[in-house]
Amino acid sequence: MDGTIITTYNTRDALLKLYEEKGGSIGKHDSTRIAALRKEGIGLFSQKGFPHTKLEKWRNTDLSKVLNHSYSFPLEAETGEVDFEEVFKCDVPGFDTFMVAQLNGKFIDRGKIISQAGQGVVVCSLAEAFNKYPELIEKHFGKYAPVAENSLTALNTAFARDGVFIYVPDNISVTETVQMVNLIHSGDPVFLQTRNLVILGRNSSLRLVQCDDSVDDQIGFINSVTEAVIGENSSLDHYKLQNKNDRSALINNIYFHLEASAVLSTNAISLNGGLIRNEANVKLNGRGAHADILGVYLMDRNQHIDNQVFVDHAQPDCTSNEMFKGILDDHASGVFNGHILVRRDAQRTNAYQNNKNILISDKAVIDTKPFLEIYADDVKCSHGATVGQLDTEALFYLRSRGIGMENARMLLMYAFAAEIVNRISIPQLRIRIDDLVKKRLRGELSICDQCVLHCNAREQKVAFEIDLSRI
Repeated sequence: MDGTIITTYNTRDALLKLYEEKGGSIGKHDSTRIAALRKEGIGLFSQKGFPHTKLEKWRNTDLSKVLNHSYSFPLEAETGEVDFEEVFKCDVPGFDTFMVAQLNGKFIDRGKIISQAGQGVVVCSLAEAFNKYPELIEKHFGKYAPVAENSLTALNTAFARDGVFIYVPDNISVTETVQMVNLIHSGDPVFLQTRNLVILGRNSSLRLVQCDDSVDDQIGFINSVTEAVIGENSSLDHYKLQNKNDRSALINNIYFHLEASAVLSTNAISLNGGLIRNEANVKLNGRGAHADILGVYLMDRNQHIDNQVFVDHAQPDCTSNEMFKGILDDHASGVFNGHILVRRDAQRTNAYQNNKNILISDKAVIDTKPFLEIYADDVKCSHGATVGQLDTEALFYLRSRGIGMENARMLLMYAFAAEIVNRISIPQLRIRIDDLVKKRLRGELSICDQCVLHCNAREQKVAFEIDLSRI
């Protein structure tokens, strides 16, 4: 038995020992149901352990290397001497948000209250919600993230202690964009379990931006679970921004539950990270619900990205649309697994799924598997996937108009990714992400003073036209 396997088992055993010693204090405010749920979660994790490559859904994502470290498992995060106002600073010009911050898995109370608190809107730590809003916790916590189907979700449920809690009452449209910033800043490798719960009542709306970033180059393993319930005739505009260091592993499980006529738009933008796995689970549980599930990922070096999307059409007259695009360079690897389930009574379903990838080098790889499972007969469903390199005809078209090879390549990659970026509905955020994509592409190619992809920080603006039909 090699050292990697032994270390993996030790990590598992260390977590089980920690729960045995501290489990009683983790859920000291739990109801009987939630206490039983935690015990079920740790029992399932004890039985199944960490996911491994012999499992079909994990055969292209190997956790053994990222588990091969001596992690600490802080239940009470040590923030040390940190200037929170300096660390939690968003550099998006004109992007005015209500920011909630987490550092090393701990919610940081910055003494600010959302402007619509008087109308019943709540944004606070999950630990505080367990004390102040037990009826909401009892009704929703653990109801949408089943522990039996995912050992990492089971592990998170057992250890869930802090995170972000958001509640929007019926008939309230939150005017401020809520921005959740999750930072890791530690002198030692840390293994964190963050948990978020978002509840939207009837006829309400919310814009939510989740940011995962690194302050330093330290090793970290983040096992994050978010549950979001969207009430009848409500809407959630959600963005997941990921810019982690190459030594970090981020497992992000998010569970969306939509009631009748609810609308979801979620967009995962992954710019950097050693190992990132995003699992988006969407249940359309009411007639007339609609979901747009989008994503773009730019990976290079030895980075790995894994996007798993499961859309459950549980009721009739629902629609969903998936579009994920990826650009991979060097030895980067990627996975896309899209699964649409149309249940027997979910008639008049419209569901579309597509994954498109560009491989810049012959060493980069992508495994893509769009999948439809249909048990109703009155449906419109389609799925597709493409993997290729830059179009030589499009490159020739651009070069024939005086654009150099490097700029032409960059323009094609930018135009490819821009289809997803342009779906961002918040103008200031769209402009900033657009700039980050340009910088990300420029960073892996030669930077030229004559580059036509100027950042917005520069005064000079250059307009260019591309025949997108040829790309």
